[in-house]
This record gives sequence, C-alpha cells and structure tokens, in this order.
Amino acid sequence: MCNTLVFGASLKSNRYANLVIHRLRENEVSTFAFGIRAGSVADVAVVTSVADLPKIDIITLYLGLQCQKEYYQTIVDLNPKKVIFNPGTENPEFYTVLQNHHIEVEVACTLVLLATGQY
Repeated sequence: MCNTLVFGASLKSNRYANLVIHRLRENEVSTFAFGIRAGSVADVAVVTSVADLPKIDIITLYLGLQCQKEYYQTIVDLNPKKVIFNPGTENPEFYTVLQNHHIEVEVACTLVLLATGQY
C-alpha cells in the first residue's frame, strides 16, 4: 500500500491540509501527517517529528514558499517517490532540488486528484 504524508498538516478544520486528510482516509489511503502542532485529524495522528514515520511514498505539501526551505533536507531524506505541490506551494527552486534526488514533482491539487480518480 502507498503511504502518503500530509506535510504541513493543520488541526484547524477550515484548512485544506485538514480536509485532504479526511479525503485521503475516505479513499482508504494510508495517511500520515506532519505539522507544527501535535494532535489528530480524523483517525490520523499529526506528529511534529518525521523521525518515526514508516517509508513514505508520496508527500502532499501544504507549506507556503516562505516556510519550505528549512524542510528541504527533511523531505529529501524521507526519499518519497513523489512530492505534490498544492496550490500556493509552488517552488521551482525546490522542484530542482527534488529532481536532482530523483524525486518526482507534481504541481496539482490533491483534492482534485482524489475527486477525479487520478490519485
């Protein structure tokens, strides 16, 4: 099964990062979440460290450009197959970093991908 990490998860129910966790679980996707505040969304624990996560296949990114740079190495070290840059997270510099590490980059909305069966 494919493990997905919501990177930039939010405990606030009105945030897209929160909604995507619900949609991933509704689609029976194995879901993990990393955020700045620990808690839970649906049946998914939001953790503040990636240290104990299993192998992650896809990262769906919900961090704005200004916050991403400090996490470049963390995300590269997780060595996912793909990172999805959701609307508002676009970052050509980071695309290059990931591609240099043979990590696929997709600029898309995870919610749309799920809704259209493309996830």
